[in-house]
Amino acid sequence: MVEAMQGAGVVVTGAGGGIGAALARRFAAEGARVVVNDLDAAKVKAVADEIGGIAVVGDASAIVAEARDALDGTVDVYCANAGVASGGSEAADESVWALAWDVNVMAHVRAAHALLPDWLERGGGRFVSTVSAAGLLTMIGAAPYSVTKHGAYAFAEWLSLTYRHRGVKVHAICPQGVRTDMLEATGSAGDLVLQPTAIEPEAVADALMKGIEEDRFLVLPHPEVAGYYQARAADPDRWMTNMNHLQQKWETVE
Repeated sequence: MVEAMQGAGVVVTGAGGGIGAALARRFAAEGARVVVNDLDAAKVKAVADEIGGIAVVGDASAIVAEARDALDGTVDVYCANAGVASGGSEAADESVWALAWDVNVMAHVRAAHALLPDWLERGGGRFVSTVSAAGLLTMIGAAPYSVTKHGAYAFAEWLSLTYRHRGVKVHAICPQGVRTDMLEATGSAGDLVLQPTAIEPEAVADALMKGIEEDRFLVLPHPEVAGYYQARAADPDRWMTNMNHLQQKWETVE
């Protein structure tokens, strides 16, 4: 058991299924009081009923106040998990780019803005950002997703370096493929890059709990991502060349 989670007030957005539902179940198993959030009311209710949590339906950008009230005035952990896996290139419609930016980045910014005054006043709080390995590396065939997940990672990093001395803890979860509906929606690019090493959502929840116990910012459910990230930083041109080879391989199977 993760002692810090016992009795904690936890909010998980995008928790109607996939990684979010796995996180909600794990926090509840650790003894936390959990608010389950999603746009899909039926899915939210099902997960909340299963774990003895509290269902809060609505846009992840605007539920902090309602979630706080549901948790008797205190949010200890906020999991910014809701996301959209927008594929396409630079030619994707601007509405696709706008939605990816709004959900994958600005929802995190809005939540932090609502949470930080209380956290800073009491000297503690925990912000968990479900990013993606795409936020550290990139993903072929998905410019809006890759770019906005880079933004989500950058914001989590900024939060951590800015407020860690004031008691705010931040964790950025960066998995590769996870067996969820979102992975299925990635099509042939996901089949090539993500499916071969895909893990179950529960493995992501396990990795987060270990990260919380070890007080680590970067949580890597796929440990090999650390090596990829180091290789990218050490020799960007070689990294880009290798990724371009992957792009060319994908183009032959599209």
